[in-house]
Amino acid sequence: MAKFLNTTGVSYHLEELIKNTNDRLILISPYLQFHKRIKDHLENLNIQKRDIRIIYRENKLQVEESNWLESQIGIRTSICNSLHAKCYLNENEAIVTSMNLYSFSQQNNDEMGIHVTKADDSELYNDIFNEVQRLLTISEEIRISVKKVEKEVEKKPTQPVQKIPNRINTSNSKLLTTKELSKQTGLSSRNVNSWLTDNNLMYKKDGDWIITNRGKELGGIEKKGQYGQFIVWPEEIMNQLKK
Repeated sequence: MAKFLNTTGVSYHLEELIKNTNDRLILISPYLQFHKRIKDHLENLNIQKRDIRIIYRENKLQVEESNWLESQIGIRTSICNSLHAKCYLNENEAIVTSMNLYSFSQQNNDEMGIHVTKADDSELYNDIFNEVQRLLTISEEIRISVKKVEKEVEKKPTQPVQKIPNRINTSNSKLLTTKELSKQTGLSSRNVNSWLTDNNLMYKKDGDWIITNRGKELGGIEKKGQYGQFIVWPEEIMNQLKK
């Protein structure tokens, strides 16, 4: 049986639906502006290589949203110019609602919706699933790209490798991941990775990040994670990124 949701209920069940996805997640909303917790859950699912699809209408995202989506390579986005529906679905449950995937809507509007589980009402869930599949079919898949916007906002040219000191004093230094460097500097994760590779500090091989000898000289260290190899860098390297 479908369950009625008020504004608070929609927000709660939406976060739980995303967090509990084991296979495939589809988010349908004309407008996009992600709450930080929603971003965190989506990033976690993306790392686990879940199938994530987002359908929206307006191809006019704010710079922050565009940068974030651009950095999430595994998340597939599509445009549907006639979209007005808001629906969020994984392999076990679905929410049909008036609420956009938009922070303002979640915090300021009076919304409502229904929550359906496949276990309790498989017929209704399948009807929603089939309509979602139709929207996927008629939507145009796109790849988010904001390089021109980044140049206007950041105006930070790539620093030539020869201007980076051969060694950085990293005694008692805090080690940061690329994601942490991105947050500290305001650069997108992709720009941080590009800067590190352009300056011959690391390179990618078979999905893993490999540090170069020059990267080691600057204090970078390879780490093994659940989803592959990555590199952490001394926080002092931020001074070079910001130049």
